Amino acid sequence: MLRRISILFLTLASVAFSETPLPHTILLWPEGAPGAQGSSEEDQPALTICLAGGEQKVSTGVLVFPGGGYVHLAMDHEGYQIAAWLNSYGISAFVLRYRLGPKYRHPIELGDAQRAIRYVRAHASEFGIDPRRIGVWGFSAGGHLASSTGTHFDNGNAGSFDAIELQSSRPDFMILAYPVITFTQPFMHRGSRDALLGFTPEPALADLLSNERHVTHETPPSFLFHTSDDDVVPVENSIVFYQALRAARVPVEMHIYEHGPHGVGLARDDPELSRWPDLLAAWLHKRRLLERASTRAR
Repeated sequence: MLRRISILFLTLASVAFSETPLPHTILLWPEGAPGAQGSSEEDQPALTICLAGGEQKVSTGVLVFPGGGYVHLAMDHEGYQIAAWLNSYGISAFVLRYRLGPKYRHPIELGDAQRAIRYVRAHASEFGIDPRRIGVWGFSAGGHLASSTGTHFDNGNAGSFDAIELQSSRPDFMILAYPVITFTQPFMHRGSRDALLGFTPEPALADLLSNERHVTHETPPSFLFHTSDDDVVPVENSIVFYQALRAARVPVEMHIYEHGPHGVGLARDDPELSRWPDLLAAWLHKRRLLERASTRAR
């Protein structure tokens, strides 16, 4: 963990501002996570908090869900690098380390993501962000987790004594990069489904986690990025989700590039694909998510 955080410090250094707090990591359940099968790092979901600072800080926060097929986490190029990019636009970032299969199955991963959203919303004033401008950004299987938060959410547990659990788990917007969406044929990513649900899940469970089937008018506005020749997660995952969002009249923007491998992250080494984050920045601007914060983190 110390090595990971050291790497994060170095990554963020190039975009750091004066007054920018140093990144730090917190456990989502300091007393032990529900359903934990041990006490090692893999059993303790955590959030690395990378607050923006200085004059460029805006009132938006984004939780980042790295991909990895629900069996590992691509924390560098789909986690810490993404936090640095967000910070460069004044957006505070929160990188989630969620529990993984096959040790942990649904609903553990979704519960970790929902807890993270609730945590950030509960501490929004402390972080200097607007609790109504908290989004999620997921890659690959992390995109499935992100889209799950946008299609399976609640308004909080009004009877809880935990201030965090009182908060809504609904994200205010979603960014989905080459996401896994469906767990049904013919376009599912079998590895992600098997890790999350097991090798022979009940059809009703596979349907429940096929997120294109659970879009409503309350699903958050979304931005999707994919490539046509992605040979790991078929581009149809993004297409069917886009179609579902359109049918529900949810604001959505999608960019599909003709060529590009799976798992490119920000695609900094590809002259063509490296333009996609600029399109995302333009979308964030259009949705007024790059406005200055009215308050500052203390």
